[in-house]
Amino acid sequence: MPPATATPPSPVQMRFDRAGLDAVVAERVAGGWVADRRREAFAALESLPLPDRRSENWMRTDLRLFKPAVWGLAAKPAGEPIPEGLLAAAMAAGEPAVECFPEEACRTPAAKPLAGRFASLDGHVIQDELSPALAARGVRFGSAEAVLADLEPELKPHWFSVIDARSDWFAALHAAFHRASAVLYVPAGVKVAEPLHVMSAISAGGVDTSHMLVVLGEGAEATLLTETAGGGPVGTPGGFHCGGTEIVVGRRAFLRMVNLQNWNTGVWHFARQKAVVHAGGRLQWTLGALGSRLSQVAQDVALVGREAEAQVNGVMFTEGRQHLVYNTLQHHEAPACRSDLLYKGALQDRSRLVWRGMIKVDKAAQKTDGYQRNDNLMLSNESRADSIPGLEIEADDVRCTHGATSGRVDAEQVFYAQARGLSADEAARLVVAGFFQQVFDRITIPEVREALARAVCSRIRRIT
Repeated sequence: MPPATATPPSPVQMRFDRAGLDAVVAERVAGGWVADRRREAFAALESLPLPDRRSENWMRTDLRLFKPAVWGLAAKPAGEPIPEGLLAAAMAAGEPAVECFPEEACRTPAAKPLAGRFASLDGHVIQDELSPALAARGVRFGSAEAVLADLEPELKPHWFSVIDARSDWFAALHAAFHRASAVLYVPAGVKVAEPLHVMSAISAGGVDTSHMLVVLGEGAEATLLTETAGGGPVGTPGGFHCGGTEIVVGRRAFLRMVNLQNWNTGVWHFARQKAVVHAGGRLQWTLGALGSRLSQVAQDVALVGREAEAQVNGVMFTEGRQHLVYNTLQHHEAPACRSDLLYKGALQDRSRLVWRGMIKVDKAAQKTDGYQRNDNLMLSNESRADSIPGLEIEADDVRCTHGATSGRVDAEQVFYAQARGLSADEAARLVVAGFFQQVFDRITIPEVREALARAVCSRIRRIT
């Protein structure tokens, strides 16, 4: 891995210690119960060491160059503009994609308005907007402090209750020091047609600890796009993200959720993400992993009500010395539920991808239908992919399958494309486009499909 980064240049920082916790609590305006949960998490943080390779989820993650004492929260907003997000730009402009991708993935969508926008930079909220028409129907979206204060009875049972704030050092730090967090609440029966957008950005050397809570009532529908950007490249102060996402999909509700991780390549990225889907609820969760120096992410889905469904899509592309680790869990807790996970990754240079997936079926979860697949395409001799699928089944009437593949580009495909006038780089883009097409076809939001296609295509170089 690259050499350790220097201390981030920040004139005033709140360190991750008791004084820093007191400062964060003092600047928040939410109720006392929120501060109490911070303090409980901080007590756990003080007793937890950094994860090490004795843990299954961390045994392929090298943290020796990560220095916790280097980082702290900025006391003042950075004097920089927030980076433009790929998803927001695609929704607003509908720009054409790079030509190498198949027509279906690249068709130019009509511009769509956003129902709400929330943006933060270095842990400070700089944009918080929601359509007045949706607010009038009971939808709440924006700064966690305001929404939690407004809807405490509805949201208190879920706030830092879906994910386990004591599971490891990073989860506890996030729960104690979360900042510039957002909440989306959609009441029962309300269907939000336009997407909502959340951008979390950092400047070079910045820190982001934002949290996202999504709660959909019975029969509600919504689309939420979240993305990250900024930080410095390798060799600069980089950045540090320690975040979390909690999702609650009510009975017969439907959520389309998109997470695009697009940090610069000097950023340390740690996140816990979990969704709970109730009876008859549906979740389509699309993840894009393009940036960061090192990522360590846990993405869990719990199907807790009869006939709940979840589709999880992953698009990953790495280059340089990037090292991305994604641990996924499809937990079937109730009967007749269905989960379908497809992760696809392409690797250049000396980068590394690790995916460890588990389908867990409880004894009560009869009639389970679970599927997971991870495919990796190696674009260089030095790249490495580790795929570790797994099943843990206690029920006896289930259909659960898994699979994983890793391989290099077929030289005959490249030769065929070059024989028809394409350059080596163009041939590589065409082959990679075809590899990702299966997962792009599963993304039902045309603008998101187009933005991810453009982002991946712009990174592809010739195959080595």
